Amino acid sequence: MNDVSIVIPLFNEEESLTELSTWIDKVMQANKFSYEVIFIDDGSSDTSWKVVQKLSGDNKNIRAIKFRRNYGKSAALNEGFKYAEGNVVITMDADLQDSPDEIPELYNMVMNDGFDIVSGWKKKRYDPLTKTIPTKLYNYVTSRMSGVKLHDMNCGLKAYKLEVVKNIEVYGEMHRYIPVIAKWAGFEKIGEKVVKHQARKFGTTKFGLSRFIYGPLDLLSIMFVGKFGKRPMHLFGSLGGLCFLGGFAIASYLSIARLVWKEYEMTARPLFYLGLLAMIIGVQLFVAGFLGELISRSARERNRYQIQESLGVTLED
Repeated sequence: MNDVSIVIPLFNEEESLTELSTWIDKVMQANKFSYEVIFIDDGSSDTSWKVVQKLSGDNKNIRAIKFRRNYGKSAALNEGFKYAEGNVVITMDADLQDSPDEIPELYNMVMNDGFDIVSGWKKKRYDPLTKTIPTKLYNYVTSRMSGVKLHDMNCGLKAYKLEVVKNIEVYGEMHRYIPVIAKWAGFEKIGEKVVKHQARKFGTTKFGLSRFIYGPLDLLSIMFVGKFGKRPMHLFGSLGGLCFLGGFAIASYLSIARLVWKEYEMTARPLFYLGLLAMIIGVQLFVAGFLGELISRSARERNRYQIQESLGVTLED
């Protein structure tokens, strides 16, 4: 088993790959690490794959995967995690903005300090204000909602224990929230390290304004699945019950007002329609929770839990 696996998603990064590969090898040799580099070509349209093929032929530590089309960074990381075999798995971007010189200390924090995950923090960034200001807001909101206190949640440079990447699944645009996903999987020792952010040397950023739309939606999805994925009725049933009881209380008040105090017709008051709407929404939420429970109980992973260790028990795969 290697000391380090370095998983690098790439998309149209032909100019930077040779320099990055040489830099990584220099750091690994200087620290006497056994290592592997796993490049995942996410459907590049330039000559990135040809460059990777040449690098793999020159360096036996380089492995690579090429997607038929562009699936996104989450898919690339998920595939890289499947094939990683090192004691510590490092992720980094292919654009030379992440420095391989940070790897030895990240490795030490995982192997010797006992962290499950160490996330890089680009304290000094070489990005325009249109990117840094929204990023700060995004990190603040994510930390408050998830309870994972990191300054730079989306930093591509991270280090993981091997067991972490083997017990999480990354899909959609969830790569932004891997520490949150890992926390819900039971890996709670999450650290942070200030890392050097390199100015972009080649090409342009691959991320557009869509991340500001999809990012919050993905966070809400993770929070919901983490808390209620195995018990959706707890959420929908509770909300539905509250809505229905609120609507029923309004209807009861209007009924009493009509029968006892002889007030005007119930349907003439806007409050009547509010109560009716609340009861309808309450029933719908309850039904949604019921359907969620049926789906959850038939899911293959309904009784799959994260087991840290065992004594005298043979665990199934």
